[in-house]
Amino acid sequence: MSSVLPSSIRPAVEVTETARMKSEYRPISSHLAIAPPVSVVIPAMNEAENLPYVFKTLPDWIHEVVLVDGNSTDDTVRVARELRPDVVVVKQVGKGKGDALISGFAACTGDIIVMVDADGSADGEEIVSYVSALVGGADFAKGSRFANGGGTDDMTPVRKLGNWALCTVVNRKFGARYTDLCYGYNAFWKHCLDRIALDCTGFEIETLMNIRVVKAGLRVQEVPSHEYNRIHGVSNLSAVRDGLRVLRVILQEKRVRRGGRRTAAVPAVIGRGQVL
Repeated sequence: MSSVLPSSIRPAVEVTETARMKSEYRPISSHLAIAPPVSVVIPAMNEAENLPYVFKTLPDWIHEVVLVDGNSTDDTVRVARELRPDVVVVKQVGKGKGDALISGFAACTGDIIVMVDADGSADGEEIVSYVSALVGGADFAKGSRFANGGGTDDMTPVRKLGNWALCTVVNRKFGARYTDLCYGYNAFWKHCLDRIALDCTGFEIETLMNIRVVKAGLRVQEVPSHEYNRIHGVSNLSAVRDGLRVLRVILQEKRVRRGGRRTAAVPAVIGRGQVL
């Protein structure tokens, strides 16, 4: 019996199939479409002036934007809602970038989570490269300003030297092959949170994640990324203070054997922030 459908039925079937594909897959480039929903987490404190630039570069195919407000005294939340009415706003209860990200991760409903800074230094159009790395087989897509194709406009020689030194220590002590360590533009499958159990509050959060994904045996792929200068305002980052915190995390993690920490991250994030 022939498997070819009559011409009177074939168009209807094709229309139905096309509709099904559109509902299940999101075209994110001319050669890539995905089914997993993507959540973008943006920690922000007094970034009202920068949010228009940040939101403008975000691709329209993302599933949701989760803005974690660190008790801003300006119009950060109002601007975010004007720019994107469906934005999920989480009011941060604790303090620090790490605490904000952990709160944001807990509120995400997507299968893929992307971390983006609110100062305008990250280009949202690069998200497609991170997502491509994940759907191509990686568990964790790590942004790198020093991989081929990457770059930075925002690092002093002292910070570059510190980043290189800390990155070298992590590579040697944990068997990693990173070209960049202290960079906040990363993406990962949400289920990875069950393997890395995040529990820090400050800028050292990126280093902690980079170390624990290696210790957990997750597949990591570096993604070249260009870091631009902050558009408005002044960063809260302190090269010396936060560099010491990063070093402290590295030494602490070296003393903990693989699998020595709890394996579930959920208890560490529940209740940290309040969705508004």
